[in-house]
Amino acid sequence: MVDENEDNGVVLAIVERMETQRLPRALDLKAKVDEGGVLDDLDIDFLERVFADCNELKPLLARHPEYQDLAGRMMSIYHAITERALANESPDAS
Repeated sequence: MVDENEDNGVVLAIVERMETQRLPRALDLKAKVDEGGVLDDLDIDFLERVFADCNELKPLLARHPEYQDLAGRMMSIYHAITERALANESPDAS
């Protein structure tokens, strides 16, 4: 059985981390790749941690569907970053 107070504490910590760390870093990466840049090893490590965390959060999101839209919007940003970064890596990238 899942403790609702524990879930609320976890959700609060995740939202705070998203606001103070994940979203600002994602927006910086998006600007970098939108300007034609490529991801370096630290950027890739960051995205790998984000994707691993997302997989671990699936049960929490299933219990709290009110946060699924927010999670989806964040994943959309990460998807846009990786798509553009891959395009920038191609030899004919402009």
